[in-house]
Amino acid sequence: MAFLRSISKCNETRKLCLNGQPTAWNRGPALLSSSFFNATRHSSTKAVDTEKPKKPLRDPLDTSFDNPEAAFKSKTTWEVLRAYLVYTMCSSAYLVENNMKLMKLTKSIFGEKLFTLIMKSTFYGHFVAGEDRYKIIPTLMRLRSFGVKPILDYSVEEDLSQEEAEKREVESSVSEVQSTDASTEARPQEAASVGGAMPQYNVAKTFADRRYKVQSARTYFYLNEATCEKNVEIFQDCLHAVAGATYGTGITAIKLTALGRPQLLLQLSEVIMRARKFVTEVIGGQGNVIGQKLSAEDLAKRLEQAGVTDTKKFLEKVVKDSEGVIHLFPWSGIIDESFQLNDAFRVPSLKEGRMVRLISQLSNREEEMFRNMIRRVNTLIKTAKELDVRIMIDAEQTYFQPAISRITLEMMRKYNTEKAIVFNTYQCYLKEAFNEVRTDLEQAKRQNFYFGCKLVRGAYMEQERARAAALGYTDPINPTYEATSEMYHKTLTECLQRIKDLKVKGKPNSIGIMVASHNEDTVRFAIQKMKEIGVEPEDKVICFGQLLGMCDYITFPLGQAGYSAYKYIPYGPVNEVLPYLSRRAQENKGILQKIKKERRLLISELGRRLAKGQIFYKPNGQYTPV
Repeated sequence: MAFLRSISKCNETRKLCLNGQPTAWNRGPALLSSSFFNATRHSSTKAVDTEKPKKPLRDPLDTSFDNPEAAFKSKTTWEVLRAYLVYTMCSSAYLVENNMKLMKLTKSIFGEKLFTLIMKSTFYGHFVAGEDRYKIIPTLMRLRSFGVKPILDYSVEEDLSQEEAEKREVESSVSEVQSTDASTEARPQEAASVGGAMPQYNVAKTFADRRYKVQSARTYFYLNEATCEKNVEIFQDCLHAVAGATYGTGITAIKLTALGRPQLLLQLSEVIMRARKFVTEVIGGQGNVIGQKLSAEDLAKRLEQAGVTDTKKFLEKVVKDSEGVIHLFPWSGIIDESFQLNDAFRVPSLKEGRMVRLISQLSNREEEMFRNMIRRVNTLIKTAKELDVRIMIDAEQTYFQPAISRITLEMMRKYNTEKAIVFNTYQCYLKEAFNEVRTDLEQAKRQNFYFGCKLVRGAYMEQERARAAALGYTDPINPTYEATSEMYHKTLTECLQRIKDLKVKGKPNSIGIMVASHNEDTVRFAIQKMKEIGVEPEDKVICFGQLLGMCDYITFPLGQAGYSAYKYIPYGPVNEVLPYLSRRAQENKGILQKIKKERRLLISELGRRLAKGQIFYKPNGQYTPV
């Protein structure tokens, strides 16, 4: 605590970096105790050990989120003015639509050094924390002193042309064993006997550039295995940065498409969805088999009634417990680095009366690529566990997501045995979002692991709808914005109800939820539901998250009131985060009402400081995050 108080002032915080490295860097993270994160606090001196703990500073929360002083007390007057100017520029349709061209033009006119200075004084300075893991420390420390914790993301992106992006995606989404003339048939005919045609799991050149109509999510395009290894190093650097600067409370976000060949995620996703179709064909129920409460004996009888024989080996591999079947396949093996995909996924076909393979033949090299991807994920999560930080696996397109979620859930089962290290992300604009969360909660309960869940609205709506219409499959997106809000609230309520049930039974908090939303109504809904169900901020099972530079009027009042509040913190060299900055400008164009409110609050705060003679105000946070 003495150390934290010594860095409370903004100008003192900036002195933490000496020769690019913070003086506190080598002390190691001071781990914050919590029932959910299950960390332990330790101190560096005996004086601190004997010091009587003080009650953390907390402000009352105004859920109208209309208090400019509470929203911006962490900012200098220059930063408030800069934010106002940035949002004003984001309100210009011309500037937003041509932002990348204008940034490149500015760079060519003024040169790299002056361009970097301009960007740091405007967009980069507002939306990005710094160039590397050392230069972001002052920002992280200041956020912490105002009750806010970080989710780190190294936001460097390749500036690929559409042609190059399409070329990479097509080449990395088709199996090596397919002949040239059969390249449009991504799966064997026998798989189609279970569930019929599934065009969504075939690569489509029209949509091969996965950046199409996507504003708020970064896209990785597979180049080779060496690039994936480099991405592992980058993510590990994020993990070390967040551990060294956040005292065991930070999070790092990763994407699985950065760690392996997309073809493997496509094929695995199709296997999962065909397995669900198989469940429907056999027992008539919808969705995952875990929700059917079906015993292994009942499954055997239904297969026999359908005329399918010789199912002994299949039934021996079914994962079950006293309540019934959990999985048709031994998914726990998928996270073992010796797993063989070619041998794993066979089910009895009711049409053909024999065992059929649900995955197309993979080459030995592709099998090795899959094992490499699993090894990389294991490496990152092991590192996170050793450093006592959390790792969030981002959601991606629906044709990848079944595989991403399955791998993530199995990683939870492996690593979330004492606390939640791994979090999965659920996109509530999907029609199946509630069912997916409910199914995964059930698996966590029956297999006894901690469940980590980040709820978002979703980042790929326009792309998903256009792709579904073009390829002829059902639109996976909710029909309206209101339907998505309803889905979000319904899903959040289910999670909170499970937390309440655990609390009533006196069990430890084994569910953690991040409400990742810039929507005031959703945040208010979450707070109200917490009160109704009896979940306190101090229980540390619910947290809130927004992007750095956006919706400060939500994040900071939450953190200062004692709620677990996070900022999604991008960092990286100026020239290499231009695609990220371009997306932020585009995203702000789409939420003009929020920009309007943020600008109003910013100008109000500027006026308040002028009236009170606080133009040279220096942020001096005394808050401690939960």
